[in-house]
Amino acid sequence: MGTLGRAIYSVGFWIRETGQALDRLGCRLQGNYYFQEQLSRHRTLMNVFDKAPVVDKDAFVAPSASVIGDVQIGRGSSIWYGCVLRGDVNSISIGCGTNIQDNSLVHVAKSNLSGKALPTIVGDNVTVGHSAVLHGCTVEDEAFVGMGATLLDGVVVQKHAMVAAGALVRQNTKIPAGEVWGGNPAKFLRKLTAEEIAFISQSATNYSNLAQVHATENAKPFDEIEFEKVLRKKFARRDEEYDSMLGVVREIPLELTLPQNILPDKAPKAT
Repeated sequence: MGTLGRAIYSVGFWIRETGQALDRLGCRLQGNYYFQEQLSRHRTLMNVFDKAPVVDKDAFVAPSASVIGDVQIGRGSSIWYGCVLRGDVNSISIGCGTNIQDNSLVHVAKSNLSGKALPTIVGDNVTVGHSAVLHGCTVEDEAFVGMGATLLDGVVVQKHAMVAAGALVRQNTKIPAGEVWGGNPAKFLRKLTAEEIAFISQSATNYSNLAQVHATENAKPFDEIEFEKVLRKKFARRDEEYDSMLGVVREIPLELTLPQNILPDKAPKAT
């Protein structure tokens, strides 16, 4: 980061800190401070003392997610609804093109039975399924963590490895590249096929594309959302027999058409 970049970052940090302080003051002036906090204090990005999240401008963080403290999120990554990434007593690093799916939890370790301070490091093009828990562990590039899986302190999931849904991976376990582990406690199940390894990479790409759609939708102003409601009602699809009886031909307006890479099965057929 150059001199200009550091200056811009410092100004941005100061503005966010000032805004958060003014928000707290406003809550106090309203009275019944604790109750007001419960209603208004959710912050998608939140500082902890001098630790502030650093999120790439091309990453998507859902508005109901919480990214707290020393957390870095790379280009094209997505943090989905209800996720919590808490980098308070150590750091969290999320690479590029990675997706952390809805209601997942990522935390770190300052101390544990092994006496180790452990950050959580997630590489590039990783898929972490819904409601997974990652704690003081490392997930290397293009690995896959299934829904509801739990990775404890010191776990290493190597490149092109897969943790099955619902698995509990015990402390300091290393899951070698190209293997599937599952169960409680997690054990080696089998080798990944070439098709499954390709699926891991494709899954990350699909979620990166889908995140762009959600980012666009979340950025829409209120009046645009209301206008699209009218369009959907006007162009809503009816039963084909119903439409034919009325002589109605319905088309989807361009405003409501998703990119073809999101819905590849809707691509027009070659003539």
